[in-house]
Amino acid sequence: MAVTGGGNISSASPHPSALPDGGTEKAPPALDEQPRPRRRLVSNEAAYLLPMGAFLAFTAVGGHWPSLFVASYIAKTLITVVLLMVLWPHYTRIRWSYWWLGIILGVIGVVQWVGMERVLLHFWPHYHLLESGPPFDPYQQFHSPAAMWAFIAIRWAGAALVVPVMEELFWRDYLWRTIAAPADFKLAAVGEWDRGLPLLIVSVAFCTVHFEWLTAIGWGLMVGSLLVLTRSLGACIIMHGVTNFLLGLYVLMTHDWKFW
Repeated sequence: MAVTGGGNISSASPHPSALPDGGTEKAPPALDEQPRPRRRLVSNEAAYLLPMGAFLAFTAVGGHWPSLFVASYIAKTLITVVLLMVLWPHYTRIRWSYWWLGIILGVIGVVQWVGMERVLLHFWPHYHLLESGPPFDPYQQFHSPAAMWAFIAIRWAGAALVVPVMEELFWRDYLWRTIAAPADFKLAAVGEWDRGLPLLIVSVAFCTVHFEWLTAIGWGLMVGSLLVLTRSLGACIIMHGVTNFLLGLYVLMTHDWKFW
């Protein structure tokens, strides 16, 4: 019930009140009708772990069963691409500032990788903790030149475009920030210094997935320093991509397949 201006009592209208523009005022939706936040399929942590885990699993398959090397390499590249695309909303927004510095350090990085590995193998021939077996030589494994170059293209593109995104998101975004803020890695800033612990730990952890472990530590310290200096994950991805692209070019020019 409502009291009118003249003191008369009238029934409240059961209909929505009219608005000045001729429309009607809508009642707020009931709680069960309000839009609910989209439920994500996986946690943020799982989104970072899945691409790396899939990539390493297929790498192990190709290493253990040489006859499956080609199939496993193609599979891990394509599956990693799909996972990165599907899980992209979980990842940190990538800043591409200082991209030019990433290019410069990427060139320096391939010189460091090839040069340091050659020196180490010259003075310490058996320094690798695990032996990887004979390197895969596509010229010996393929009978069809078209098939060989198709695989080389996939391998080169995977190393230069897919691996840098996957690894930098895992190593220098997720793991780095987890070390800085173990309770919730999202609370740590990208490239947070934290007394240098993330730089050292991530660089050592990075070497565990490379037979060239000492060379990998040196390269990891370089790209980690770039992250600390620029706070740009994009610059690290570019550095990684340039190094891997030039390393592939070096391998194709020299046929020194142990670097691939």
